[in-house]
Amino acid sequence: MAKETAKDLISGTVGGVAQLVVGHPFDTIKVKLQSQPTPPPGQPPRFAGAMDAVKQTIASEGPRGLYKGMGAPLATVAAFNAVLFTARGQMETLVRTEPGLPLSVGQQVVCGAGAGVAVSFLACPAELIKCRLQAQSALATTEVASVGTAGVTGVAASVKYSGPLDVARHVLKSEGGARGLFKGFVPTLSREIPGNAAMFGVYEGVKQFMAGGRDTSQLGRGAQLTAGGIAGAAFWLFVYPTDVVKSVIQVDDFRQPKYSGTMDAFRKLAASEGVKGLYKGFGPAMARSVPANAACFLAYEVTKSRLG
Repeated sequence: MAKETAKDLISGTVGGVAQLVVGHPFDTIKVKLQSQPTPPPGQPPRFAGAMDAVKQTIASEGPRGLYKGMGAPLATVAAFNAVLFTARGQMETLVRTEPGLPLSVGQQVVCGAGAGVAVSFLACPAELIKCRLQAQSALATTEVASVGTAGVTGVAASVKYSGPLDVARHVLKSEGGARGLFKGFVPTLSREIPGNAAMFGVYEGVKQFMAGGRDTSQLGRGAQLTAGGIAGAAFWLFVYPTDVVKSVIQVDDFRQPKYSGTMDAFRKLAASEGVKGLYKGFGPAMARSVPANAACFLAYEVTKSRLG
């Protein structure tokens, strides 16, 4: 068991790095679209859509702006994916009726849900830091009209955080200590449990479909890529509105909050923007999810097979 746990730890870490490198720019745009303030009546939103957000981000922050906030998940990606895949491995051991017997899709759903509980405790503080960094330019109030370079200067001048550690220091000092880092924990948990249940269940289901049975050991790399990409899409299809709620709560002002909690945020978003408001950034999330999770699962499977 110790050997299998070590393999899950190492393989999960490698998979997480692959996922982050491929998917972070898409995630940045998703968060910017999710967290932009609701415009006054008759006024257009800051970003007209995903491509407009990409153009504005590159214009004001350069290409590096698409990777803003990557430090926090990169610093925690080892722990995050190690916990996710190791917890899933431990759950597999618990639900498996016979040693070495491949699990059913339903059993993988249970394993994914259990892994989602475990990983939420790492995901919440890491994503709070990431979201603050990604969203700060979208939330910034400029004093200079956005004309030519003056608009760019205004945005740059209003940036609040210099990096992940600066966000953590600010939260610990000014937002209730360690508890402040777990702002948005309820929607994080509500995202990770069903999301990972769907992701691991669909991943196994697609593999078994392509293999024609429970034994998927002979599938090639292309099949693993395909299954991983579809599984990643399944994650967001099940939980996207919860992720929007999580993002707006985590970037909400601490001293003058707009939302009193998860349900309040859900109600206010639905009331002010309709169902569409709960799917802000859905396009970039799906565009990110397929290649990023395909890379993650492939890297995980290749690494684990190399470890023997």
